[in-house]
Amino acid sequence: MKAFPMFIRTTGRRVVIVGGGEQAAQKARLLLKTDADLVFIAREPDDEIHDLIDSGRARLEADLSAETLAGAAMVFVATGCVAADEAAHGIAKAAGCIVNVVDRPDLCDMTTPAIVDRDPVVVAIGSEGTAPVLTREIKTKLELMLPQKLGGLAGLAGRLRGSVAKRVARDQHRAFWGWVFKGAPGDAWSRGQEREAARMIKAAIEAGGRPEADTNGRVSLVGAGPGARDLMTLRAVQRLQEADVIFYDRLVDEEVLELARRDARRVFVGKHVGAHAWPQERINAIILAEAKQGHRVVRLKSGDPCVFGRAGEELKTLMDADIPVDIVPGVTAAFATAAAFQQSLTERGTSDTLILTTGTGSEDDPLPDCVRHAQPGSTTAFYMAARQAERIRDALLARGLPQETPVQIGVDVSKPGQALLRCVVGEMPDVIARNGITGTAMILLTWPKASEGLRRDPAEHKERTPLRVAG
Repeated sequence: MKAFPMFIRTTGRRVVIVGGGEQAAQKARLLLKTDADLVFIAREPDDEIHDLIDSGRARLEADLSAETLAGAAMVFVATGCVAADEAAHGIAKAAGCIVNVVDRPDLCDMTTPAIVDRDPVVVAIGSEGTAPVLTREIKTKLELMLPQKLGGLAGLAGRLRGSVAKRVARDQHRAFWGWVFKGAPGDAWSRGQEREAARMIKAAIEAGGRPEADTNGRVSLVGAGPGARDLMTLRAVQRLQEADVIFYDRLVDEEVLELARRDARRVFVGKHVGAHAWPQERINAIILAEAKQGHRVVRLKSGDPCVFGRAGEELKTLMDADIPVDIVPGVTAAFATAAAFQQSLTERGTSDTLILTTGTGSEDDPLPDCVRHAQPGSTTAFYMAARQAERIRDALLARGLPQETPVQIGVDVSKPGQALLRCVVGEMPDVIARNGITGTAMILLTWPKASEGLRRDPAEHKERTPLRVAG
């Protein structure tokens, strides 16, 4: 290393910023996260810096001298002028200050890292000024990994550290804090149950140590989104990284599973239409069994767990057994398909109703009436409907939908093999058959409020195979 990473205390200390323009304001935004006394040295500061001064958060001095810099914890030079920056650097060094000159690594005693802020937990990433783009990329990945609420739990731990020292045996401290951050309190805190987490921690302190074991684990029903792992939510990624065991279906991409802990068990439950290698009852039972062993379980479903994901059956099983469970929503396929086609699912004057339906139902109702709500002014998103295209077309036409109504068909949306097809409703079964579409396809159809608003030339909506393939 050519630079030693460390944290500099700012409480009760001055940090001086030489400059009054955008570069100086950028440094100020970073330093406002601290409790330092900020001092700007500038003749004509911009409006953003003026607001900081007017609010009392910073002070302004017009002239730079060794006296004005004396005793400063740090000096940032950001005048925007090469000559002025070099002059300010010389004065700061003469005053014995450590200095950072913006965009001049050769004049820097220190560099500002990319920061992941979970105050009081702070992660700083640096590259000694050589690769700032890379440090920002690392920062982004850490932002995904570290729960937003982590700092609050760390702060509570700091306030209770004295009580733990008094009441918990010294040789049990490490195990106690491991339980706080990785056990039931940490789980509760990350789910927004701060009071419950604090209650558990304080009760354990009173009892002289952590509970021997949590009798039950937790289950999260997590939406993996349409396929691409960067379309998952931050909370979904956090649940994967907390999980001891993950149950997933065939539609979950392998890249999504790579976000999980390396030591998490991954169990493929093989559910798909027409060939349930794992019946739902068996899935319910094994999820429950894992949770009763105290494990953190993720049931990972493509799209959103609550949209044709049979989440209700799993929820009932867990709730009947008093197993803590939460749902992490995901981007459902209809939304991802509309985004891929760059179109809105609702549009003023055209469609004010969105219908999510499925072409393939349960064993009791394998062929549901999925067009019963379709009418002028609606957009219908058909899930699991490729095999039922002819039946759906006939039902729509029977309801009065013009044959030339445009249809969008998204296949493996957001995945490397994505294909987007356009046609008209009258040709939809032939297009689906010709392209060999039998599995993961989404069909979108908008029935405008005024049928005369439809384009009457079917050639305008002829199939393009594929319209676009996105990697």
